[in-house]
Amino acid sequence: MNPTALIALGSNLGSSKQILGEAMDRLQSRARSTWRRSSLWQSTPVDCPPGSPLFVNAAVAFETLDAETPESLLSSLQELEREFGRRPKRVLNEPRPLDLDLIAFGNEIRTSPQLTLPHPRAPLRRFVLEPLNEIAPDFVLPGQLLAVRELLERVHSDEQVIRL
Repeated sequence: MNPTALIALGSNLGSSKQILGEAMDRLQSRARSTWRRSSLWQSTPVDCPPGSPLFVNAAVAFETLDAETPESLLSSLQELEREFGRRPKRVLNEPRPLDLDLIAFGNEIRTSPQLTLPHPRAPLRRFVLEPLNEIAPDFVLPGQLLAVRELLERVHSDEQVIRL
């Protein structure tokens, strides 16, 4: 069985609901099987510049294609972001039409300048955990002892996250 990839999606610039729907449709071509997609969720910005618009978030989980690596999937995610108008960052966490974060790739653990797996802030962010809980509540991120649903129960955050 191929590794399961968990990807968090976000958008707070442009037609966010439409962008996330199209991005999820495009990501489905990267799936070998077991495709799951969450509902759309609205969330308040976290660690973003003042005045940043609300986000629309979602998550997908799927069994990866044969020969897919975390690095090849990350490259595909970055290309998709660019296709939807993502530009190089000028300001940390600035508004963007599409943000795709590789949260986990099976049990892989990586730390490099390009990629850290699992995503280091995922267990702390309600806007990531709520959509993941909908599609992979029992998934245990590598290096964690608790499943996604348990992490969500224990997250302490002022974020407002609402299912759309």
